[in-house]
Amino acid sequence: MVQMEPCPATAPRADWTVDELLAIYETPLLDLIDQASRVHRQHHDPRAIQRASLFSIKTGGCPEDCGYCPQSAHHAEVKLTRDKIMDPAQVVAAARAAKAGGAARFCMGAAWREVRDGTEFDAVVEMVRGVAGIGMESCVTLGMLKPHQAERLAEAGLTAYNHNLDTSPEFYGRVIGTRSYQDRLDTLAVVRKAGIKLCCGGIIGMGETNRDRAALIQVLAAQTPHPESVPINTLVPVPGTPMALRPPVEALELVRMVATARIAMPASQVRLSAGRRDLSPEAQVLCFIAGANSIFAGDHLLTTPNCEEDADTALLRAVGAHP
Repeated sequence: MVQMEPCPATAPRADWTVDELLAIYETPLLDLIDQASRVHRQHHDPRAIQRASLFSIKTGGCPEDCGYCPQSAHHAEVKLTRDKIMDPAQVVAAARAAKAGGAARFCMGAAWREVRDGTEFDAVVEMVRGVAGIGMESCVTLGMLKPHQAERLAEAGLTAYNHNLDTSPEFYGRVIGTRSYQDRLDTLAVVRKAGIKLCCGGIIGMGETNRDRAALIQVLAAQTPHPESVPINTLVPVPGTPMALRPPVEALELVRMVATARIAMPASQVRLSAGRRDLSPEAQVLCFIAGANSIFAGDHLLTTPNCEEDADTALLRAVGAHP
């Protein structure tokens, strides 16, 4: 087999404009996929696809009013059991099981508006220390946090902190009213200052325009450095939430979002996240070609269904992927 010499990698930019990114997003699809694939191969092994596992350590009762989220206490019609913070030993056992199933990163989510000092946060720190101790990357999503809390997580061995921007600054107010966009940006700054990697992305399918999608990527790509992990979610409409009746996202729109994110943030991991269960294997392969190089594995993502493990294993084997 003839080995092709890779093209020199282009340096990441932090000065993208929304107009530039919108033009990329709306490029004819075959050309867009080709361009994104070339960028992807400059910065990554195209067959290296990370599996991550997402686990709910405290479910339901969140005081935020996010229109897409079944864990919000504002959505009384959602049928969801509220659970207290889990025992750290149970969480580490779940991480061991995820590692045995091929996951390299274990992500822990608590339905909180913000981190509060006390026994519950102490338990999270213990979980992070335990997950790091078994040789996995650890990630948490806990809402807003203060500098000293970020420092405690860093000292415990936290790899990354997930705090999504969700959508563009302009559309954000139609999705969430209890937390400002600036609150989210401030949390990202706290995480960075503590030396923790960022996991930060968004959701499509909430009624936003193509320009909103480009504007979200522009804000993400303006971070210096870029978020190391960029999860791209498609809305999973849940009965009882304000977005329960939103129509499904076309798979090729997700491909466009992945490709645009890859071009704008060439060195980041782009992760297929919520909504992947509704994608055909062929659509997922198109996303891999367009630059996605991580997936969430496991039968649930916090409270929403995900692809079955056997199906993921078969798909990754079919494309010749490796961890």
